[in-house]
Amino acid sequence: MSTPRTTTLPPPPAATSALNLSRTLSTATRVLRQLRHDPRTIALMLLVPCLMLLLLRYVFDGSPRTFDNIGASLLGIFPLITMFLVTSIATLRERTSGTLERLLAMPLGKGDLIVGYALAFGAIAIVQSALATALAVWFLGLDVVGSPWLLLLVALLDALLGTALGLFVSAFAASEFQAVQFMPAVIFPQLLLCGLFTARENMHPVLETLSDVLPMSYAVDGMNEVLRHTDMTAAFVRDILIVAGCALLVLALGAATLRRRTA
Repeated sequence: MSTPRTTTLPPPPAATSALNLSRTLSTATRVLRQLRHDPRTIALMLLVPCLMLLLLRYVFDGSPRTFDNIGASLLGIFPLITMFLVTSIATLRERTSGTLERLLAMPLGKGDLIVGYALAFGAIAIVQSALATALAVWFLGLDVVGSPWLLLLVALLDALLGTALGLFVSAFAASEFQAVQFMPAVIFPQLLLCGLFTARENMHPVLETLSDVLPMSYAVDGMNEVLRHTDMTAAFVRDILIVAGCALLVLALGAATLRRRTA
């Protein structure tokens, strides 16, 4: 009597938690290569914030001071919204097409994957923030007391925060339509409570407390610090550290949503 043959499955890849520079850069390069073949998405990311600032400038054509008051805040908000929208949809496509599962079946750490995506979209965010800041300061006459480079730094951190939020919410959407629906749930409350429309201290105490825990509030506060002070203030340093910390926290949460295939 012959002994039935058994099939031995290959062992699952070892879970790699530490970041590997080579794997991370390979992931970022792959994402950028894919984006290069999608010029409409690149145009959306780079040009929409500039077009919104241009429209805003001439909406307040008769009141340049109003543009100065809210232009700096929107300079940080537009990149956050754009990167959130594009990143959530792009990452959802990777999840639903099975690309992420195939990548995780390889010896690729979750951290390598998430940081690789963040680097790729962060590179786009650098160009996007530089274009929007240069347009607002040197062509639309945004009156900034502080350094435009600090304005660019806040805009870049806001774009990275939008990228992190987009990566995270893509785990909870089953379709691109649902991913878009997360924008009013995640972005709009922050937009209303960030101090753009009225000072946060003038809000109802409950809403003021809620605004204190939302990262967009500190993004707007950081922009206003650059708008009003010539030097880097302690409040500015606090604001950008909070925005950067929130981006890192959300990226870590995004990594926790990834599931590695083990068989």
